[in-house]
Amino acid sequence: MSVLKTPLSLVSVACAMVSASAFAQDSSLSNPNISAVLDGYYQTGDRGLDGRGEGFGLGETELAISANIDDMFYGKMTAILAMHDDETEVELEEAFIQTMGLGAGFDIRAGRFLSDVGYLNNQHPHSDAFVDRPGAYRAFMGGHYFDDGVRLTYVAPTELFWTMGVEVFKGNKMRAAEVGEEHDDHDVHGMEEEHAERDYKTIGVYSAFTKLGGDIGTSSSWQLGLSYLRNENGMGFIEEDHDNEPHIEEEHDHGGHNHNAAFTGENTYIADFVYKWAPDGNYKYQHLTLSGEYFRVTDIFSFEEHDHDILSTEKSDDYHEGWYVSGVYQFTPHWSAGLRYGEVDTHEVHGDHLHGQNLKETELSLAWHHSHFSTVRLQYTNQKGTNFDGFEDDNIITLQYVMTLGAHGAHQF
Repeated sequence: MSVLKTPLSLVSVACAMVSASAFAQDSSLSNPNISAVLDGYYQTGDRGLDGRGEGFGLGETELAISANIDDMFYGKMTAILAMHDDETEVELEEAFIQTMGLGAGFDIRAGRFLSDVGYLNNQHPHSDAFVDRPGAYRAFMGGHYFDDGVRLTYVAPTELFWTMGVEVFKGNKMRAAEVGEEHDDHDVHGMEEEHAERDYKTIGVYSAFTKLGGDIGTSSSWQLGLSYLRNENGMGFIEEDHDNEPHIEEEHDHGGHNHNAAFTGENTYIADFVYKWAPDGNYKYQHLTLSGEYFRVTDIFSFEEHDHDILSTEKSDDYHEGWYVSGVYQFTPHWSAGLRYGEVDTHEVHGDHLHGQNLKETELSLAWHHSHFSTVRLQYTNQKGTNFDGFEDDNIITLQYVMTLGAHGAHQF
C-alpha cells in the first residue's frame, strides 16, 4: 500500500504546485471581479420611447462577476434589476465566455452578450454621460441590444486600429410584433374568426461591423464605425380587414422599462464616429468627447403587390431613421458638462396610409464625479414629439446618482 501512496502524493503535490503557479500569475483565477452598480433618480416628467418615468425611481441596478477562467478563456455574468410598473424585474444581461488570444488576430465570444454594432451599444448604460440612451437607441435597439448568440472578431495587423466582426443571434428582442392572420368570420362549423401565429425564425439576427481608429498627435484620438444588422423577423405584415382597411397589429410600449426594440425592420444600417481630446493624452484632469450615430431601418412592412392597392403609400416611405450628436467636456477632475441633440423619425400604419412620427430631444447635463466610482448628475431635457402616443412635449429635470461597488472593468473607447 505504501508503494501506491507515494506516487499519488507526488502527483497531488505537482498538481498543487501548478495550480498555485497559475493563481500567482493571474489573481482573477482565484479572486474574480465582483461589482454592483446602483442607479437611482428623481424626474419631473415621463420620457418617451421607454425612457425613465416621472417621480422617484431606480434605473438598472447591475450585479456582475467576471474572471479569467484559465489561460485560454474569459467569462462574465451580469444580472440587472429594474423597476417597471412598480414591480422589480430581474434579467440576465450577460453570460458569456470568450477566447483569449485565439491566434492570428481572431477571437470568439459565445453566450449572451451585448452586440458590438454601433458605438454605444457594447457599453453598459451606467457608463453614459446622460441619463438615458439617445432616442434612436430606445426606438431601434431596445436601449441596448443584448441577445443569445456567437461572435467572431478579427483585429488586423495594421498601423491604424482596424477590427471587424460578424455576429449571429437568436433575435427575440428584435422581432416585429405578432400579427394575426384574419380569416372569414364563420367557418363551416360556425366558429368565429381564427388567428394564426406568425412563424418566426429561430435564428433571427445576423450582423457585421467594422471599426477603424487611430491617434492624432499625443492629445487626440478618433474612431469610425459602420454596422449592418439583418433582422429576419423584423418586417411587419400588413393585412386587409373586413372593411377593406389595412392594419397591422404592432404593440409598442412608449413608456416604462423594456429591452425589446419598439420599431423594427428587415435591415438596419448604422454609421458612428467618436473623437476624443485630452492635453498630452492625460484624461484625468481634462478631456473632451464628441460622438454621433446615424440609424436607418429599412423594409419595415411587407409590401406585396396587392398591398399597394389597399395602402396609399410609396415604397420609399418604408423606413425608420434616427440620429444624435453629443459633446461632453470634463473641465476639472470632478466636473463635466454635456450637450446632446437627437431625432427619431418612424412610420406606422393608420387607416389607408403610413403615419409619420417624429421625436426631437435636446439634453443638457452637469455631472459631479467625486471619484471614478461615484457620479451625481443633473440633467435638463426638452422633448418634442409629433404623432407619438404615450408622452407629451415637456421640459424635464432629472437628478441621478450612479455608484459602483467593487472592482469593475474598464469601459471601452
